[in-house]
Amino acid sequence: MRWLGHLRRPQWGCASVASRVIQGCMTTTTASQTAVSELPLQLSGWAVILGASSGFGEAISIELARRGMDIIGVHLDRRSTMPNVERIVTTIQGLGRQAVFFNQNAADEQKRKEICDQIVERTQGHGSPKVRVLVHSLAFGTLRSFVPPNDAPADLIGKSHMDMTCDVMAHSLLYWTQDLLSRGLLSSGSRIFAMTSSGSHRVIPQYGAVSAAKSALESHCRQLAFELAPRGIAVNALCAGVTDTPALRKIPGNEKMIAMATERNPARRLTTPQDVAGAVVVLSHPLAGWISGNVINVDGGEDIAG
Repeated sequence: MRWLGHLRRPQWGCASVASRVIQGCMTTTTASQTAVSELPLQLSGWAVILGASSGFGEAISIELARRGMDIIGVHLDRRSTMPNVERIVTTIQGLGRQAVFFNQNAADEQKRKEICDQIVERTQGHGSPKVRVLVHSLAFGTLRSFVPPNDAPADLIGKSHMDMTCDVMAHSLLYWTQDLLSRGLLSSGSRIFAMTSSGSHRVIPQYGAVSAAKSALESHCRQLAFELAPRGIAVNALCAGVTDTPALRKIPGNEKMIAMATERNPARRLTTPQDVAGAVVVLSHPLAGWISGNVINVDGGEDIAG
């Protein structure tokens, strides 16, 4: 996840596709995941993870692979962070699953269509649905105030900042869904998940553009759930509690957010990426297909606590 104090389009991104086929095993390390990890819960098919190289996307990719799914990951990384991508791929390889990772800008229309075409080739001969799970965990936004504080000089949000933030963090979900659907990759039994946050309904300093994007993302999930229901495709937004990730550390005042969330949460701890990955696994099970059109809090009761 990347936060921008000023608008900066990705400059490093159209690297080649890395495809790897893999094997091995992994255990869950967080105590909160013990109950889920012990469930004999197995899945199958392909999962497409947008934002697969860190945070929620990384944890979801690995957990779905551990449950039997093959992973198509889309990420945008510089050379300096590619070793972490290689580590993720190697971990998935240790689970005996296939991994196809694309180092591309997921918000780029042409790259999106090219990736979707390659997914068609990769999933040929597989049963329906060809893509069982789509996860949207993209974050590339601007953190700026709407108006200057106390009439002091400030770098304020502008149209280009708002457009870019909402396009990447909200509208791209719709475009990926449309392209996958038009190619016959999403069908009855597919699941779509989008990562939102409490910023959609709470005020956080300099978070205005992201807050607008998260609100739009939740709206897109509701509309997609309504329109895809006749096709048997479930869509939900997942609202994680405050999670200590590199992305959170880029938000001004993050130390205070962490302290307040830890105090407010009934369990007196932060949410972890593994908590969210466990929720995705459970909601991806065929028995959970009637759960759709919701914003589901995955936060241990943090949001309701104040």
